Amino acid sequence: MVFPRSGGLRAPPLLLSFLLPAIWEVGSGQLRYSVPEEAPHGTFVGRIAQDLGLEPAELVPRLFRVASRERGDLLEVNLQNGILFVNSRLDREELCGRSAECSLHLEVIVDRPLQVFHVEVEVRDVNDNPPVFPSIQKNLFIAESRPLDTRVPLEGASDADIGANALLTYRLSPSEYFSLEKPSHDYQVKGLGLVLRKSLDREETPEIFLVLTATDGGKPEQTGTVQLLITVLDANDNAPVFDRTLYTVKLPENVPNGTLVIKVNASDLDEGLNGDVVYSFSTDVAPNVKNKFHIDTNTGQISVNGYIDFEEYKSYEILVEGIDKGQLPLSGHCRVIVEIQDTNDNVPYVEFKSLSLPISENAPLSTVIALISVSDRDSGANGQVTCTLMPDTPFKLVSTFKNYYSLVLDSALDRETVSAYQVVVTARDGGSPPLWATASVSVEVADVNDNAPAFAQAEYTVFVKENNAPGSHIFTVRARDADAQENARVSYALVERRVGERALSSYVSVHAESGKVHALQPLDREELELLRFQVSARDAGVPALGSNVTLQVFVLDENDNAPALLAPAGGGALSEALWRSVGAGHVVTKVRAVDADSGYNAWLSYELQPPAGADGARSPFRVGLYTGEISTTRALDEADAPRQRLLVLVKDHGEPALTATATVLVSLVDSGQEPKTSRVSLGVVGPEASLVDVNVYLIVAICAVSSLLVLTLVLYVALRCWGSPTQGACAPGKPVLVCSSAVGSWSYSQQRRQRVCSGEGPPKTDLMAFSPSLPQGPNSAEERQQPSDSDYIGKSFMRRGNPNYIQIAKKT
Repeated sequence: MVFPRSGGLRAPPLLLSFLLPAIWEVGSGQLRYSVPEEAPHGTFVGRIAQDLGLEPAELVPRLFRVASRERGDLLEVNLQNGILFVNSRLDREELCGRSAECSLHLEVIVDRPLQVFHVEVEVRDVNDNPPVFPSIQKNLFIAESRPLDTRVPLEGASDADIGANALLTYRLSPSEYFSLEKPSHDYQVKGLGLVLRKSLDREETPEIFLVLTATDGGKPEQTGTVQLLITVLDANDNAPVFDRTLYTVKLPENVPNGTLVIKVNASDLDEGLNGDVVYSFSTDVAPNVKNKFHIDTNTGQISVNGYIDFEEYKSYEILVEGIDKGQLPLSGHCRVIVEIQDTNDNVPYVEFKSLSLPISENAPLSTVIALISVSDRDSGANGQVTCTLMPDTPFKLVSTFKNYYSLVLDSALDRETVSAYQVVVTARDGGSPPLWATASVSVEVADVNDNAPAFAQAEYTVFVKENNAPGSHIFTVRARDADAQENARVSYALVERRVGERALSSYVSVHAESGKVHALQPLDREELELLRFQVSARDAGVPALGSNVTLQVFVLDENDNAPALLAPAGGGALSEALWRSVGAGHVVTKVRAVDADSGYNAWLSYELQPPAGADGARSPFRVGLYTGEISTTRALDEADAPRQRLLVLVKDHGEPALTATATVLVSLVDSGQEPKTSRVSLGVVGPEASLVDVNVYLIVAICAVSSLLVLTLVLYVALRCWGSPTQGACAPGKPVLVCSSAVGSWSYSQQRRQRVCSGEGPPKTDLMAFSPSLPQGPNSAEERQQPSDSDYIGKSFMRRGNPNYIQIAKKT
């Protein structure tokens, strides 16, 4: 059954205590149960899981636990059925003393998500303590001359219970001399005492024995007794009389020893020793009074003699006796009530009751991080505590219950900006001056995978010499991930694609952990000038994040191709016989060669080798250094042999230079003879060239001029079509085209099917241009001065249609 806290009919408390082992209710945001003290182990208190809206099956997975400011083993929860039961002895007097209300405050905490519930368990009082008098026997001394209705105060009994269980009634054993004066409900007006109803006669009755019985209001009731031994004294007419029977004084706590509390005064109408009054504490005074206060026997001044703490005792009742010095001393009595005033002498106490750490950086706002409990032993404004957080933190405090706060997330977190916060909570009371205390906790921010690996650059350019060793290291890529631990562990991989007819992975590989890029096979610039590919970097987070970087690998040329002589159709090049009558500078023929390399390695020069056994006579022929044109150096005469065998050496400018040789046979024809043709042999001398007719020679000259015109047109069309984007980067190669003219010679070479394969952009081609070679005669400038390196480096190569072309700088 559930009983509301207010409103409606309510059963009598006594009946409820017998019928219900526990009563629970929901009010002010908490559960409230009730259980009697001294309940045996296992006593049912309440179905706490059901009342909190929790299923028994989720108690263990959600780490259901109960915390208490008091002893934590008094109550327990059965995690199988969610029932709260008594675990150990509940003694209300031990827990709450004389307090009217006695409750156990429980904090029920569950995780996933973190929730905190406040449960109050009232411990009901049962009548388990009998009334107790300060002593089992009290000795009283009364003069026989005391008048009727004389009142003798008595110290009443005390009962550790509360309410009706502590409501005491007194009865006195039958006596013809005394009656019992029962105390009023207002303890400050009249207390327990004996009233003289019949005159005493010491000679007749020197001693009187009485029994005082105290009975409480519990069911069943309990009693306590004290024996009163009354000794009848001989005449002392007047007893000391205090100015007041009750003194009330307020005393601040923490006052130093020796501080005057109050001065009591009693007067005696007798004279001499019978009128001298000696002050003392009554024998029935509580021990704590004797430890805290001192009374001057002569003056009646009561002073502080110990540490006064409001949190220990809020008031003291002091019974003071004034006894004269007569032969038969008489006494007077008064009571002093000392009310202790609270001062702000207790620092607030701050405690983190439960922590849910670390907190994920993507946690939603208002996530509960910790439960904070504050307390202050002072009372009133001195015990009112407020909590604040240090500024500049993404958290805030939310008051959830009296003296309880929740530390919750107030703004978004970013572990890469701040990985941990030192949260300082300051608790300040309302005293004057206020006291405060601090507590701190380190809130660690847990990482989530919210940052992808990042490269320093979006694209890298790498230069690698061709003919590299297989497996050689050519570059290292490195990406940085701002996350932590597994989320920052980066692995690398190639973004696979096709390079022509082969897979990219057949050319290069990347190490998954170090990011080192290796060339798996020797690279050949004549086959592949530029290799463009991407490397991906992915972290180990869930889900994984990644990014790509582009690598442009330019293959640098090495001089690994010797010049190649171009053979004419039919296996040889026939030229007209040379008339002996030609003059100096006459072009006889031209040696043509190409080099598959590029740059300096493909820049060819021609030299005419002296014939074997030459006697030092000057040769009538010369060859153009860079054109390969063979021309006469002087007019021919009869002394010249009719057949001239010319050996031309072709070499490039690489380091070391590579060469090829061409042999040219020239027949000299006198006027009137039929010209014979001559043949150019590649590396070996061919058969004897026959003389040809003059008409044939003229036809050849006309064809040469016509070829020059056609070549000019072809060159124009080729240049116009060169930059066209319609041709793929890996289109099939074109045949070699070698052209010459009066202004110079050039070679356009695209010998491989794959010159550049980067997967994007137009084709890349090479254009080599040389200065014109004109007949200069024997002492021409071409023979005297060789072109310098700076004249050709930077001019030998030009790539059209590629924004990433290589420009070779001039040598200095």
